[in-house]
Amino acid sequence: MIRSVVLLSILTVAACAPRVPDSGRPAAIAQAQREQAARDADRTATFTPPSPLQATTLPSTMPPVPVESTGVVASSELAALGIGGGPVGLAQDQAMQQPMDTGSDPLRTQGLDASPANAAPIIANNPGLSDEQSFEAVSNRESIESDAERRARQVAARQVVMPSALPTRPADTGPNIVEYALNAPNKMGQEWYSRSIFAGKGKFERNCAAYNSPDAAQRDFLARGGPDKDPRGLDPDGDGFACGWDPAPFLLAAGGN
Repeated sequence: MIRSVVLLSILTVAACAPRVPDSGRPAAIAQAQREQAARDADRTATFTPPSPLQATTLPSTMPPVPVESTGVVASSELAALGIGGGPVGLAQDQAMQQPMDTGSDPLRTQGLDASPANAAPIIANNPGLSDEQSFEAVSNRESIESDAERRARQVAARQVVMPSALPTRPADTGPNIVEYALNAPNKMGQEWYSRSIFAGKGKFERNCAAYNSPDAAQRDFLARGGPDKDPRGLDPDGDGFACGWDPAPFLLAAGGN
């Protein structure tokens, strides 16, 4: 019984106690509202409406635009209307009113009227073009006698070059390395002939250096008894080709493989 009375007293005191307000959220909302109001006030203060435009009236007395027979409006009249003007407009007006000058161009007829009464165009003489195909031009300056004399001078100045005999090839030209390349039984590097064991690398390099090309070395190698013999040691590997001479280009040119 006593516990019930105590509990009831506590509940009564709690109900009568004032509530503690939420002081954080309303303050933040109020601050945001004040900042928004300040921004709106700034925009209103900085905006300036444009001033109204003043309408202008055109002058009641405007000079009439004359229509000439040529259809050309003078630049002074255009300037009075506020169009163009200045030296450029004056120059254009003068150029349009003046007749076209065709005296400097011999290929054009005089004036703008293409009537039969106009003079024929004058074509300038071009010294670079021959008029030998023109019968009228040739007949005015040449006669039958003068043409015969000119042809006689041309015949006298003509030189006839007679063909000469072809030089004969000497019979003894040495070994034919092309024929040897086409008829060789082996390829480069393939041993085909026996060589002495005393054919050293030094002798090979020293003797091959005396020739200006592998073709010259191969020709001298064949002239000294090659490919069976190799007295100078030009073919130590025994393939029949001296100083690195290769028959492949000759086989390729002849269509071989």
